[in-house]
Amino acid sequence: MEERIYKIVSSKAQHRKVGFIVLGLLIFAVMMIPTKIVLAKMLPGKSANTFTVYIDTATNSTINQTREVAECVVDVFRNEEEVLNMEIFLGQGAPLDYAGLVKGSAFKRLKSQAEIVINLTDKHGRDEPSFMMVHRIRPLVQKKCENLYKGTTVKFVEMPSGPPTFATIVVNLYGKDSLLLRQTSEIVESSLRETEGLVDIDVMQDDVYTKFEIIPNVEKIISSNLSVEQVSNILYMAFKGNVVAIKNSTLQQDQIPIFVSLDEETRILDHASKGELELKLSRLKLLNKQGIMVPVKEVVEIFPTVADPTIFKKNMRNMVSVTAECDLVSQVYPLMDARELMIEKLKADFEIEKLTGMSTYMFDLALVHKLTGEKVLVRWDGEMKVSLDTFRDLGGAFISALVLMFLLMVVYYKSFALSGIVLIGSFLSIIGVIVGHFITDLIALWLTDVHFYLTATSLIGFISLMGISARSSLLLIDFTKSLIESGVEKNRAIAIATATRAKPILLTAVAIILGSLLLATDPIFGGLGVALIFGSMASTAVSLFYIPVLMSKAEAICPAKALAAQTCDEGQGINEEHMDVSDIAPEVHHGNPMDNK
Repeated sequence: MEERIYKIVSSKAQHRKVGFIVLGLLIFAVMMIPTKIVLAKMLPGKSANTFTVYIDTATNSTINQTREVAECVVDVFRNEEEVLNMEIFLGQGAPLDYAGLVKGSAFKRLKSQAEIVINLTDKHGRDEPSFMMVHRIRPLVQKKCENLYKGTTVKFVEMPSGPPTFATIVVNLYGKDSLLLRQTSEIVESSLRETEGLVDIDVMQDDVYTKFEIIPNVEKIISSNLSVEQVSNILYMAFKGNVVAIKNSTLQQDQIPIFVSLDEETRILDHASKGELELKLSRLKLLNKQGIMVPVKEVVEIFPTVADPTIFKKNMRNMVSVTAECDLVSQVYPLMDARELMIEKLKADFEIEKLTGMSTYMFDLALVHKLTGEKVLVRWDGEMKVSLDTFRDLGGAFISALVLMFLLMVVYYKSFALSGIVLIGSFLSIIGVIVGHFITDLIALWLTDVHFYLTATSLIGFISLMGISARSSLLLIDFTKSLIESGVEKNRAIAIATATRAKPILLTAVAIILGSLLLATDPIFGGLGVALIFGSMASTAVSLFYIPVLMSKAEAICPAKALAAQTCDEGQGINEEHMDVSDIAPEVHHGNPMDNK
């Protein structure tokens, strides 16, 4: 080892060779991310024992229509052997779980809403993880059940592996003109639907539909010898029900109201049309004071009108949200494709300005309508925003750690060159981190057909590696300086120090690798384990072969007295053939002194 290192540090050709190898590996590793050879994601998929199906029919749907869609979904899951049991919640949300807390399950109260909780067998006893089952069944369910009624959406909600978000991708549209917001949301929705890898696209707003207002005609009521109260009561009784009397009971202290309404089959219209409603009202008759039966249709007027959709606000501004989920892909890549497609579609009607700034706003768009001048703000949210914020914060932590390490090394060595060598050795461990994820991804695709992503936990592992890498460089530099002070020629001192400290450096790396093997199998912290394992390998190789080259180039490694005695130049120094290493560095003398040479 000593002779090999001495040959490398003593030859300029070897310097260039090692430098080009390290530079080539660094460029190759870094380019794996933009070329999508290594995929980045906030957190990987998590296999769980349960997931939920959210059903939203059209806003004016009946509870029976919602039930029919829910039963259609249940019929598909009945054929799955791994499904343990299911439960349907009509017109309400399921009991709150980790995901439902932020998805608004507790606020579901409409007839057009339903949730189905799917419970699976234990994840340790089945081969297919829950997210792969969702990936396989989603298109079957949506093709069969979403086509039952227009405006129906069926979404699959899995337990998040990290911080829960409203959706993986959320596009919030802000503006004053509600009609313009609705039109813009349709363009955004179509862009997301045309983007590969995005599923469960939904617009969080009420559907605009035609409804009919039944208004009593007071003049006709009076001329028919009826009262307005009679007409109102029969209308409520027919469609919603009304209290017509009370009953007293010795078993209950309060009076019991008697509620009367038409039965369900009679109350529901076959078609949502004015003619159908008039036919229904013509069958309802009231007895006037002369004993004549008067059809309700003759004393009321029917006006078709547009239903008032719910207005959503955020930060005191009107808002429409468009949500989407990612199907076994990272949200970063379909986000970029969807944004470009969205810009292409919006520029026909809007002047578009791409907002710049912090990562929170770097994808946002400011729209100005070409005809009306109305402004619409397109702001991205969801897991994508959490990912950007996390990677931004981890990047800031990484830069801060580098700066603090550099300042500490400058104070210790009184040299910018040696401090830079320590930082370079720490930074180059990124080669092992990225290449390790590439290798693990190949193995994961071969075994499970699922990608292994570079995640936030991977970056945490890379940051923690910096201290380990710096320690190896410090061992080499300090030992080399002590040897040079004792009179050993610089290149030979570097070779002796590297050969002597190779064993503790390797043992440290092996300890980290063995300690991280179990961590690498975890679905969430697997990126941390892979980063530590392969980063330690790269750090060890850099410390033993590239750091000596950098040390041989640095004059600052030579102490002042060695420079004054001119014993730090190449080829100078004491005669090593007749030297006992124990006289120079007693701390490395063990066994046969010639072994240390």
